[in-house]
Amino acid sequence: MKRYLLCTDLDRTLIPNGEQPLSALAKQRFAQLVAREDVTLAYVTGRHRALIEQAIAEYDLPIPDYAVADVGSTIYQVGTGGWREWLEWGAQIAPDWDGLRHDQLHQLLHAHKALRLQEDEKQGHHKLSYYVSLEADAQKLIVALQNSLTQSGIKANLIWSIDEAAHIGLLDVLPSSANKLHAIHFLMRSEEYSLSETIFAGDSGNDLDVLLSDVPSVLVANADTEVKARAAQASKDALYIAQGNYLGMNGNYSAGILEGAAHYWPEVDDWLHKLD
Repeated sequence: MKRYLLCTDLDRTLIPNGEQPLSALAKQRFAQLVAREDVTLAYVTGRHRALIEQAIAEYDLPIPDYAVADVGSTIYQVGTGGWREWLEWGAQIAPDWDGLRHDQLHQLLHAHKALRLQEDEKQGHHKLSYYVSLEADAQKLIVALQNSLTQSGIKANLIWSIDEAAHIGLLDVLPSSANKLHAIHFLMRSEEYSLSETIFAGDSGNDLDVLLSDVPSVLVANADTEVKARAAQASKDALYIAQGNYLGMNGNYSAGILEGAAHYWPEVDDWLHKLD
């Protein structure tokens, strides 16, 4: 029996929390698809575990089989026994930080006064998160932090974003090998999924490492305009941009994920048509 690994970002990809509308039947059809025994569902998100569980409850999302959390720095196996952190992944990315935990790494950076440590629940074994005032020179700060880390033998990936609602900058310090793409590749290798058995769906710039990789990918119709433009210029065969009109749906959010799944997996397309 063929198996399917469906990996998806959450916010504005599966979760309909953008400006565009969600097609009426998209959520129901998505739930029916991932409930199949031959489909494995993985959430791939920048959210930490508590926020993933909050989203599942708030938006009535299916319980995943795996969750790649904290921008790829943590992987959970989710089953009847609850959430279990995949320690092998942590062991694989730990050498980038020379074996240090996030609290130990913070001690190396405490001299940078622009940094304000985020709450404990927003930290991870391999994720160090700060608030930064929008008045700060973010690019200058990132260069200074990278120099400090490099001098200490730390290989890190610094991710800058803005919480527009709170009007504050967010800075995540991760092992250099901790990202969505490497985490998906780890999951594929560990569970022996081939490229033809795997798809990823996303919508924004932090999904581009996967969208433009060898992993067959779907860009939902409500994706950022800039991301659509970059995707259109990419010379990648395995990237599908949802257009809408599939099964009468608009291609936004879960409708776009379903459209992409049908594009890559004809047998899934047949099954979805039979739902009607």
